[in-house]
Amino acid sequence: MDVHHGRVIEKVIRQEGYSISEVARLTNVNRRSIYNWFHQQTLKIDIIYKIGLSIKHDFSVEFPSLFKSSDFIPNAGNKVNTDNQQDSVSEQQISSNDVYWKDKYISLLEKYNDALSRSIEQNPPKNPREKNIS
Repeated sequence: MDVHHGRVIEKVIRQEGYSISEVARLTNVNRRSIYNWFHQQTLKIDIIYKIGLSIKHDFSVEFPSLFKSSDFIPNAGNKVNTDNQQDSVSEQQISSNDVYWKDKYISLLEKYNDALSRSIEQNPPKNPREKNIS
């Protein structure tokens, strides 16, 4: 029986009391990415690993075939070996690549909107109806 990675990740995050915004901040992605991950049958090992380190959770319990317990020891300089997972490219992994780029695009749009908002605050547009009194 295949484990639904997204559901497992969501269950752990919610059980440990993290908000979606907090996980998004800790993993340096937007909230939409987190919700997208919850709906995916399979996730890249790097994503699960990043979430585990961010929320200080050992996912070797939920995914013993993917991780060792020592992978989640903080500051141990661990790097998860993803070679065995990258050999078999499934349709889910291809679609997760699409999701990655969509999330990257959304993240860039959010940064652009923030920059645009700051620019408008610093240099508000002139009201054409106001008369210039000099």
